[in-house]
Amino acid sequence: MNRVPTNNPPAKGVLYLLPVTIGDTAPLSVLPADNIMIARRVKYFIVENVRTARRFLKKCDPSLNIDELTFFVLDKNTDRSEIDEMMRPLDEGNDICLLSEAGCPAIADPGSMAVAEAHRRSIKVRPLVGPSSILLSLMASGFNGQNFAFCGYLPVDSAQRNKALREMTRRIDNERQTQIFIETPYRNNRLIDELTKALPGHYLLCVASDLTGSEERIEVKTLKTWAHESYKYDKIPSIFLLYRD
Repeated sequence: MNRVPTNNPPAKGVLYLLPVTIGDTAPLSVLPADNIMIARRVKYFIVENVRTARRFLKKCDPSLNIDELTFFVLDKNTDRSEIDEMMRPLDEGNDICLLSEAGCPAIADPGSMAVAEAHRRSIKVRPLVGPSSILLSLMASGFNGQNFAFCGYLPVDSAQRNKALREMTRRIDNERQTQIFIETPYRNNRLIDELTKALPGHYLLCVASDLTGSEERIEVKTLKTWAHESYKYDKIPSIFLLYRD
């Protein structure tokens, strides 16, 4: 019996959510070996910044020929209409790695747009293990790890900023919810000073800086204590957590 040939489309590729290092450290010190193997074999990458992505991949494997790789840029300025082109290799059966500037892809990161599109196309999404400054700082703070919120950057506008702080303290007082947020590194010191002046002194502030890096520093003090401390966090990637006893 002659079989009728079928023209089945190729199996779709896998979208790997590949965490990157968040400190100046060797990839194998914070990433599983399987992650490194995937980074070595995949030829397509969706990244927030090509230069830092290339640097990370070279740290994973110095012998890697970067010029043989294809990079798609997905950042805060990317239009959703551009995502379709990024998905094409997956539709053709090729695997893609999604990288972030924030450690774990799609967490406080525009890469979530690519993940959402992959699900719409029934493409397998596989998250990989790696460092998250949000979780690492929460683990090390001693604050409530069962009820917490990541608030991203506080608003720049003064009125909106004060409103955000009031809402954060309301959630701490009424819901016992840990509040996690970040600031542009060169304004870290200014943020701490602002918090000590705007909020009651009994609130606890955890500042976690250079997580997984050689200068890692995690400190928890009341705002009253922070107000009289000498600190230098400017230009150091840091994450802030607010809570109360």
